[in-house]
Amino acid sequence: MADLSIATIGPVIPSLSVVIPAYNEESNLLKLYQELISVINKIGMPWEVILVDDGSNDQTWQKITLLHKNDERVKGIQFSRNFGHQNALLAGLSCSNGQVVICMDADLQHPPELIPKLINEWQNGNKIVNTIRIDSKNLSAFKKVTSKLFYKIYSLLSGVDIESGMADFRLFDRQALISILQFQEQGLFFRGIVKWIGFPTTQISFQCPERFSGKTKYTIKKMFRFALDGITSFSIIPLRLGVAVGIITGLIAFWQMAYAIYAKVFLNVTVPGWATTIAVMSFMFGILFILLGLMGEYIGRILIETRNRPRFIINEQVGFNLNIKDGPQKRDLDLHDSIDTNLMVM
Repeated sequence: MADLSIATIGPVIPSLSVVIPAYNEESNLLKLYQELISVINKIGMPWEVILVDDGSNDQTWQKITLLHKNDERVKGIQFSRNFGHQNALLAGLSCSNGQVVICMDADLQHPPELIPKLINEWQNGNKIVNTIRIDSKNLSAFKKVTSKLFYKIYSLLSGVDIESGMADFRLFDRQALISILQFQEQGLFFRGIVKWIGFPTTQISFQCPERFSGKTKYTIKKMFRFALDGITSFSIIPLRLGVAVGIITGLIAFWQMAYAIYAKVFLNVTVPGWATTIAVMSFMFGILFILLGLMGEYIGRILIETRNRPRFIINEQVGFNLNIKDGPQKRDLDLHDSIDTNLMVM
């Protein structure tokens, strides 16, 4: 880290904020910083970079504090534990000051050289600029298929059309960001919200490079949880589908029961096909338990919302003049005076 040569500067009101969640990304941060400043220094806008350590168990926070020591425009937030990628995004966005705010990942699969194109689209009047990831050829077939399947199912169930490959690499205008920060529910799903709020939006595609170092943090379990949160936070259609399936399976059950009674009373014969009956009953009980699980998921979400717990807890921060629990600057609090409920210093 001794080769960092950027001179420290005094506090300024930045026009551009770059928000970057990081979880166990110690080996990527210096490379990311170097690529970032080589791009944004040429844009000609005052800037800040906000790195959010999502409860890493490596040296990520130490790298962030060292970057801040060498360049005061780099700011850091450290969570008390791992609260998840979407909450890390929320924390960084809540504390950003820029008129233009860009969020991206720390693994260098969101190329910093795309930032000027994002800003150019904003200058053309778009308040949200999304990116669509073109996956590398080395991506596994399983990941490609499950990703496309998720977006198709999500779009069908939520009524919000999301293109396959949409990434959390995007630009927000301040007006659009303030609107997004008004959402108070747990389990925010930014990819759905940015499509729902309805501001002028465009998108650009980018070729996804390989990770610079380290391994992906999205395990199959996390991918499933992310997909479930995305669907249940945006739609009750699965519950309505459950009602329809329940009616259909209920009719099948009543038909089987009526047939058994008729055969016994009027035909005076033993009902044939017990194996078939057992198979049908097992199928219907399977459907029943799936529906009970689905209802349990929604009831669980209701419980989480009624608890009204903070969506993340901040252990430490560097580079912010005000206490982070005070949220964004006063101009934003005038429009969104409840954002400080989401920010809590340990």
